[in-house]
Amino acid sequence: MRKLIAILILLLFTAGSIRVQAQCSICTRTAQQMGERPAKALNKGIIYLAFTPLAILGFLGFRWWKSQGADR
Repeated sequence: MRKLIAILILLLFTAGSIRVQAQCSICTRTAQQMGERPAKALNKGIIYLAFTPLAILGFLGFRWWKSQGADR
């Protein structure tokens, strides 16, 4: 259990340090027209909005995986 927690903490720190670009081609064009600072804010907003559903799916998948392992 401690090993799993250590891995999750390590992943959390590494995921936070990776620079991510989350813009589609239309958003990229719009961001280029807005300038540097609004473009960064748009990118952060896209990442923020994408994180919540992915975190929920990850949690549900983990719970399903753990429940399947308990049945074996």
